[in-house]
Amino acid sequence: MFLHTRLFSRRGLTAALTAAAAALATAGVAESATATTTTTAQTSAGTRICAVKDLYLSMGRGEGAAGSLYQPIRFTNTSTSKCALRGYPGVSVLDTAHKQIGPAATRSGSPYGTVTLAPGHSASAIIRTTNGPVGGPCLRTGTYLRIYPPGSYTSTLVPTHWTTCSHLFQVGPINTEGTI
Repeated sequence: MFLHTRLFSRRGLTAALTAAAAALATAGVAESATATTTTTAQTSAGTRICAVKDLYLSMGRGEGAAGSLYQPIRFTNTSTSKCALRGYPGVSVLDTAHKQIGPAATRSGSPYGTVTLAPGHSASAIIRTTNGPVGGPCLRTGTYLRIYPPGSYTSTLVPTHWTTCSHLFQVGPINTEGTI
């Protein structure tokens, strides 16, 4: 299990800076050209699955809509080669003692494809709960999310405050569109 902070490792920082320099050099080329959804056949043709050591996980800005709260989990490729993610991450809320609060997130059921990440590029998975106790109580607020990238048996702890309410805690698949 790894604990991520807002700091990159040397390798991650080098990959991010290299990717940023390449992006500046090719201004006008959309990011979606390097972080795209592909078919499984293309992925099996040589793109490896992203391992936890290849990824920097962070939380995006949370938003509310129609009685729900949404927050993206960002998966950034910090390796020096492209890698792929496919499916749903495992997500659970932990307290300061790293004890789980409530059940793990359920899958939203949305369709998904394989997302290939170039070095320094990101994709996300959206987590969702209700905006307060609508159909049930709120659990106590956690201080970490334990996240298993799709296909991984190794988790990462990401510091964030998260409160699950009304027995609703969902996660969407890894994607580049920001949908649950």
